[in-house]
Amino acid sequence: MNPSSIQYLPNELKLGSIKGRKVIADFTGGIITSDAGIVLLAELDKKLKITGRFAQCFRDYRDSCYVNYSVHQLLAQRVYGIVLGYEDVNDHDKLRYDPALAIALGKLDFINSTPGILAGKSTINRLEYCPETIINQKQSRYHKIEADSKAIEKAFLEIFLASYKKPPRQIVLDMDVTNDLKN
Repeated sequence: MNPSSIQYLPNELKLGSIKGRKVIADFTGGIITSDAGIVLLAELDKKLKITGRFAQCFRDYRDSCYVNYSVHQLLAQRVYGIVLGYEDVNDHDKLRYDPALAIALGKLDFINSTPGILAGKSTINRLEYCPETIINQKQSRYHKIEADSKAIEKAFLEIFLASYKKPPRQIVLDMDVTNDLKN
């Protein structure tokens, strides 16, 4: 085959239309993700209200004039990240641009395909890290979100029990051997 006989391959393949919308296969890469399953999980979460109930276990002392993400949005983003296998908070500096996570969190404009920027690691860290030395979150400069551990335990227990038609007679907690210095 000589160079003059090489045919140009287009970057798009037009596959017609469905219900008035064009269907196009685009081979330029564009915005892609390997974590699209989170969209289905987010729908289940919305139905069961797990992250919503979890978020109710926190007190938010932030000034609403400066808040871009609700406690619920931060918790959902963090939980979804963990579910996707991103255990570290610093992973969210890349995940904040992931289109599937943006869809799961309701932050993607479908018309323009413009991803809404999600929270980065610093913002999520403020949610997650609150040292026990911070006595008054309301007055703290950085740690203004306070978890109520008893409310979290109660909410998770209620969510678990609600998953049964009839609550189990006994619940066995299989704990690992990690040292717990508090006991």
